Amino acid sequence: MTHTFATSPLGTSTFTTGRRALPLGLIGLGAAAVVLLWWRSTAAVAGADGWLTEAGRLTGLLAAYGLAVLIALMARVPWLERGVGTDRLTRWHATGGRYVIGLSVAHALTVIWGYALADGKDVAGETVTMVLTFPDVLKATVALLLLVGIAAVSARRARARMRYETWYLLHFYTYLAAWLAFGHQLATGAQFAGDPFARAAWYALYLGVAALLVWYRVLAPVRLSLRHRMRVAAVTAEAPGVVSIHITGRDLGALRAEAGQFFRWRFLARGLWWSANPYSLSAPPTDEGLRITVKALGDHSAALARLRPGTRVFAEGPYGAFTGRLRSRERVVLIAGGVGITPLRALYESLPGRPVLLYRARSEDDLVFRRELEHIAAARGAELHYSVGPRAASRAFEPGVLDQVVPGLRHCDAYVCGPPEMTREAIGALRAAGVPKRRIHHESFEF
Repeated sequence: MTHTFATSPLGTSTFTTGRRALPLGLIGLGAAAVVLLWWRSTAAVAGADGWLTEAGRLTGLLAAYGLAVLIALMARVPWLERGVGTDRLTRWHATGGRYVIGLSVAHALTVIWGYALADGKDVAGETVTMVLTFPDVLKATVALLLLVGIAAVSARRARARMRYETWYLLHFYTYLAAWLAFGHQLATGAQFAGDPFARAAWYALYLGVAALLVWYRVLAPVRLSLRHRMRVAAVTAEAPGVVSIHITGRDLGALRAEAGQFFRWRFLARGLWWSANPYSLSAPPTDEGLRITVKALGDHSAALARLRPGTRVFAEGPYGAFTGRLRSRERVVLIAGGVGITPLRALYESLPGRPVLLYRARSEDDLVFRRELEHIAAARGAELHYSVGPRAASRAFEPGVLDQVVPGLRHCDAYVCGPPEMTREAIGALRAAGVPKRRIHHESFEF
């Protein structure tokens, strides 16, 4: 058993940055427009009650705008998914969610407090009055409670104890919260009273986001599945608890999928049809078929080993920017941990030149695709290195070790995929070895 990378006996973009900056710029412009909307409808602010009430109105507008943005980020718009990457979109969504919750709570507290001062009431009494008598405020209160609940289950500790399927379904309540909150924005918002342009713009924002959801999350997947008629061709064992699912269909080349990307797969089998889970392609896509490889980490993934040939498949995608388009250097190093080898195995076969693959696993039995990887290395003259053994004892991701295994590492592009701790360790080692952040591309397993 080795604890540093041992060489296999077989030997040895500005485009993306721009695509990432543009959405953030558009989001910022939208937020500025919301602030301008509040400014143009606010003639003057006087007294503590006025300042509190106007602070509540501004935070409410920004929270409502932010909620629409959060939903749009997860609408699976191909331009965003491929240009920004699902990984990064998810992080933006999580960060934005914290802002939306904070703004929503601040909105409720400051508005109630401001109205209480203006009416000469205590805060508790004003809360009851507003919730029970103001138009649509009761529904907005339920929406706020839903959002706070979703935020609670999204906390890192809560996610660690929760199945992906449960977490995924709970997030659908975000749509319900948006619908419940929308009415009170127009009914009680001073910025929309008597301003048809503002009302039209707000309707356009929310209806536009709804249209994106319906098209890309409902109609497009149905259209794709009807066109390509995908089915399970075979299920093969790769390692303990790891299986590959081979999928065939019609005109699969028209999908324009790339190595490194993933689809969200829905298998029309008992107990599986209701859930669409993301799995990466584990081989370069062809006109004849696609392959995904799955480790049994939960009820859904474990059940895939029992799929029968001929099972119908609905797929959404392809998604993700973890492709060869990211590379800006001729020499590329791929770092995989465990089942994170899945997208990197596809890249290892398809990237131009002679990529270097460093593969970390707990034991020899956990080296998925070992025979395939060694065949690719031999056929392409590419480098393949293994690190096998307990993670705590491994020195594989020390900068000096990486420099020794991959001479000239600082001049490479690096792709990293694996469990969260391993990914963070590998990225830290790459940065310490002199690889710039812009040339380190990674995909996360965290949800």
